[in-house]
Amino acid sequence: MPQIMEHVLTGLRVLDLTRALAGPTCTRMLAEMGADVIKVESAPKGDLSRGASVFRNKRSLFFVQHNRGKKSLCVNLREPRGLALVVELVSKVDVVVENFKPGVMAEMGLSYERLKEIKPDIILCSISALGQSGPLAHKPGYDYIAQAYAGVTSMIGDEDEAPYIPLVGLGDVSTGVHGALAVLAALRHRDRTGRGQHLDVALLDVYYHFHEVNVHQVRASGGKIKPTRVGRHMTYLAPGGVFRATGGYVVIMAFFHHWPDFCRAMERLDLIDDPQYNTDMARLERRDEVVKLIEDWLQSFPDVASAVAHLERFNVPVAPVLSVEETLTYPHLRERGTVRTIHDPIYDGDLDVPGFPLKFSEFPEELPLQAPTLGQHNVEILTTYLGRTAEEVEKLRAEGVLVEKSR
Repeated sequence: MPQIMEHVLTGLRVLDLTRALAGPTCTRMLAEMGADVIKVESAPKGDLSRGASVFRNKRSLFFVQHNRGKKSLCVNLREPRGLALVVELVSKVDVVVENFKPGVMAEMGLSYERLKEIKPDIILCSISALGQSGPLAHKPGYDYIAQAYAGVTSMIGDEDEAPYIPLVGLGDVSTGVHGALAVLAALRHRDRTGRGQHLDVALLDVYYHFHEVNVHQVRASGGKIKPTRVGRHMTYLAPGGVFRATGGYVVIMAFFHHWPDFCRAMERLDLIDDPQYNTDMARLERRDEVVKLIEDWLQSFPDVASAVAHLERFNVPVAPVLSVEETLTYPHLRERGTVRTIHDPIYDGDLDVPGFPLKFSEFPEELPLQAPTLGQHNVEILTTYLGRTAEEVEKLRAEGVLVEKSR
């Protein structure tokens, strides 16, 4: 039997039919909390992400980062015997997670109704770009497609210029985390009622959930407010945004009750009660003037670090705009494990990856997880979960139903 590493979700079994990023993030979150995750990969190449971000030894660091702690079963899903193995596994797990285009699971004979026949209390989490229902449901989609439909892309960039995209997996990762939350809520419901359910988690819905004021302001203002991108600064509070400093940039959030502290930091006590500046609305009306005032003052410091240190002494919310490279050695991020170093034996070296964002007092140490090679756990899964003999597994391998590779 495989070694069980104790954590909050120890004993939970998950069948992972996902690939790329959003779905694998959901199942990675569960694996990081101790769930036993069986990642089904389609033969012969497996998860399409195995070809991304390859630096050495033909090992995908993208795959390593997002699939650590999972067991890989590589099976020919176009072969009836291969698909039958997946169907058989459904009865052995608590949760199935998939991120195929809506309709594909049903075409494979794995609809929620079929899964319920196999295991009545199964929880199926379906992650997609645009949702399982609605006019757009069957469109192919990725992170930035959902972001565009959600009105989020329109809010990024400079005024009167083409919008930008964030060069991070914001929607995919966030949707994966939302999927994990939905799974845990469904498990709690199953604990109380004995019933499973089908979860529909869409990037579009998650992205739309990010709007903090934009949506309600349109109707509340009778259409007078038309939220759009305005560059480096917030649209409804001031000052708040990215400011030019000597040799770099800082983010300053000096609105609400922070404005008097900021005025003290600038030695401009006269602005604290000045009716032209003493409310957020007043400052918004002359935002360009406020930005110039702040940026001119920031130039009096020799560098970003000294400006940040000065503002911190006055309890003004402030941060340097760190590059990704700078985050790798930033003390706070290292101490908390926000950035962590892992070792991958196939890559044959150490690499830095984002740490697990959830901290548990009962489990302060992260699990020592490894990313699987393609089909690495074929034998373990078929013998342990499905009761196959080693000879039967070898026959399936010889006939191309199972595939194993060293990467």
